Amino acid sequence: MSKLPSRFVKFQSTYPEFFAAYEELGKQASTAGPLDKKQTALIKLGIAAGARMEGAVHSHCRRALEAGASPAEIRHAMLLSVTTLGFPSMMACLSWVDETLDTAEKEKA
Repeated sequence: MSKLPSRFVKFQSTYPEFFAAYEELGKQASTAGPLDKKQTALIKLGIAAGARMEGAVHSHCRRALEAGASPAEIRHAMLLSVTTLGFPSMMACLSWVDETLDTAEKEKA
């Protein structure tokens, strides 16, 4: 997996109790219903895309891969955003996904 952003790491070390509570909230949300890890990862990727949060798209793309989503499934999730976000926004999000998938493929080689 790619190196964590330095700002994220600094936040973790500066506010460890706050970060632990935040992580626990995420765990509770993930296990509160019937969705599996791959479904959850793809939904979170879609939410990040909808919010146009580039860093979160990169992060959730990596997490979707780790949860077993294929590159085709991840790209399909981005294509689904076209009617809600519009073509230019979908293209931007797809480019962020492609960057992450390309990096992941190079790291595997």
